[in-house]
Amino acid sequence: MTLAILAALSTPAMGVEIDGRIDPAEWQGAREITDFRKVQPLSREPATLQTKVWVMATPEGLAVAFRNTQPVETRTRQKVQRDFEAQVDRVNLMIDYDGDGRTGYNFTVSSTDGIADAVISNETQFNDDWDGNWQHAVSEDDTGWNVEMLIPWYIAPMRNGSDGMRTVKVYFDRVIGSTGERSAWPAASYERPRFLSDFEPMQIAQYSQSLLAITPYVSGLYDNVGGNSDFDGGADIFWKPNGQFQLSATINPDFGQVESDDLVVNFSATETFISDKRPFFTENQGIFEFTTPSDFSQLLYTRRVGGPADDGNGAGDITAAVKLNGSFGATKYGVFAADEADEVGRTFGALRVVRDFASQNLGVMLTQVERPFLDREASVMGVDHSWRPNQHVTVETRVIGSSIDQDGRTTDDNGATMWVNYEMEDGWRQQWLAMHFGEDLQINDFGYLSRANLNYLNWQVMRRFTDQPAESRYASKDWRGRISGTDNDHGERLQRQLRISRQGNLRNGSFEYAQININSAFVDDLLTRGNGNVNLPPNFNAYLEYERPRKGNWAWELEANAFSGGLAGNDRLGFDLRLQPTYFFNDAFSVYLGGYYEQIPSWLIWQQDNLIGEFNEKMMQISAGLDWNIGSKQELRVKLQALGLDAPLRQAYRVDAGGNSIASADAVDDFNVQNLGFQIRYRYELAPLSYLYVVYGRGGYQQEPFSEDTGEAVRDSLELRDDEQLLVKLSYRFEI
Repeated sequence: MTLAILAALSTPAMGVEIDGRIDPAEWQGAREITDFRKVQPLSREPATLQTKVWVMATPEGLAVAFRNTQPVETRTRQKVQRDFEAQVDRVNLMIDYDGDGRTGYNFTVSSTDGIADAVISNETQFNDDWDGNWQHAVSEDDTGWNVEMLIPWYIAPMRNGSDGMRTVKVYFDRVIGSTGERSAWPAASYERPRFLSDFEPMQIAQYSQSLLAITPYVSGLYDNVGGNSDFDGGADIFWKPNGQFQLSATINPDFGQVESDDLVVNFSATETFISDKRPFFTENQGIFEFTTPSDFSQLLYTRRVGGPADDGNGAGDITAAVKLNGSFGATKYGVFAADEADEVGRTFGALRVVRDFASQNLGVMLTQVERPFLDREASVMGVDHSWRPNQHVTVETRVIGSSIDQDGRTTDDNGATMWVNYEMEDGWRQQWLAMHFGEDLQINDFGYLSRANLNYLNWQVMRRFTDQPAESRYASKDWRGRISGTDNDHGERLQRQLRISRQGNLRNGSFEYAQININSAFVDDLLTRGNGNVNLPPNFNAYLEYERPRKGNWAWELEANAFSGGLAGNDRLGFDLRLQPTYFFNDAFSVYLGGYYEQIPSWLIWQQDNLIGEFNEKMMQISAGLDWNIGSKQELRVKLQALGLDAPLRQAYRVDAGGNSIASADAVDDFNVQNLGFQIRYRYELAPLSYLYVVYGRGGYQQEPFSEDTGEAVRDSLELRDDEQLLVKLSYRFEI
């Protein structure tokens, strides 16, 4: 792409007032962009509706204005909360401050002045756990609507420029909520393997800002079950003297639950991944992104800090944590440290260094965790490399090694991943992916890896169709075919799979996805927790997902899945179904009531040593809630999830040395599970990133050794009361 030169005055004649009204005098000298092209569907044809963008560097920050032509009758009016995902009219500014394709920042504003922000890494991965402080305003008239943004220079770390200028890479897009059409400049797409690297280079005037922000908090919690109360206080500190150095620290951080996690019932041998929205851990976290193609895997999983204590009694008590990042020329670095209190406390440390070259990125990451209660010290090193040899090919490589010292014994192992994406002509693409994780690779002291002892290969071919007939209900279709194989380090087959999938974007803004997997016979080497493999027959699954955005008063989400598996293989068919309609009383107030039901006719659960149980599992979950955007500063959220699971035993089995499941007379109980999560959360925004929370929560979990109808189990779950708490939390951000 050609280098775009932004004419930016070093001392603008007047500042830009962020009020949503695009005053030509204020935007005099700004770069104007009008060539928006369709990227959803990815036809790169001219946009259906005209969009204009003005962008200009000012001493206060990067100023951006959007003019969005749109008839009044087609505009969406829905109010949205921060980090919304609703299909509404909106615009996006995305910027890579260093222009190296390593980390980007996304700033979204809806037509009703709702906002979202996220960090972009690994080309196409968006993490909306991060919240930044930036200005925005919206206005509208008979022919369209406007957005103005001002992104301060201290929002993110960035390298120093030269000769009073800096080169960034930018991307602007606009989404029409009623149709789902997305148009952009440049015509890059996150549906392609390379997105962040395809942003447009732009040279702007260099400015620098300093910031010292202190966010103290006080909180009070009353436990209505235990009859006791707790009061706490602490502070987060962010110091940014310039773009090349930024420091974050937290003292006695409060991690009271103001966000409601979804219910999880997990009887498998692998851990459930849960994202982290704690402000200290999301601020300037992009430098520490080191992921692999394995689901959610990463070397630094911040949920470990303050996670379950090593003695099994509650969560770790974090006394303090510090994080700093910066740059020396083209080299960027990050340092992370955290310490937990008491004799069961852990000490966490991480060092990250990355360097950008013309067509390559190279990075190194080191982590170390000391766990004195377990007499364990875990050290992990990773090297990541990205290579873009031409416009069509991207190669991503990761190499990982771990060294674990525990009880005087050292265990070392390694892992590596590589994936190659080849963007061809006429919508064709190919991907090759390889992963190896050694049997003794251990990164979960500070990172997350669902399993080690893995060797995986796949080849995938894809074709995108964007030239749908005018009478078609589809705007685009994307077909994919994939073959894959997985073995463990002992050469035992864990998977052979053929996958065929199709994604469809409809002209009314709806989304479809359908997929079928055909799996060969294989062994499960995790089910018995090290007490032998289990031979399992071939199986399949067919999955369908459909989302329809709000039309009138209703929005719909549907998921359906038919599958076989377990010891029964294809002899028994299971299924699950989720349906969630949402009704909008008005643009600010909506309610939803959804249900989920599943039946797994051959559900295998480990009991002890080589004993497993086969159950005819049935589960029902009710999800209900309301969302009320009371005003621009207030919101009320109510969320209820009630789950009932019934698992009558079909047969107990002992697994012999050859992996065969032999029927056994061992006593294995039927069981049922009830689980409840209920939360009422009120939030008032006192100032940017300053909030008053009032949260009532109630929940419980119960497992009983007998069968119970799923409907009765759901009703019983509503009576659970293991926890019942009222939390009040006040935080206020002071900027100096």
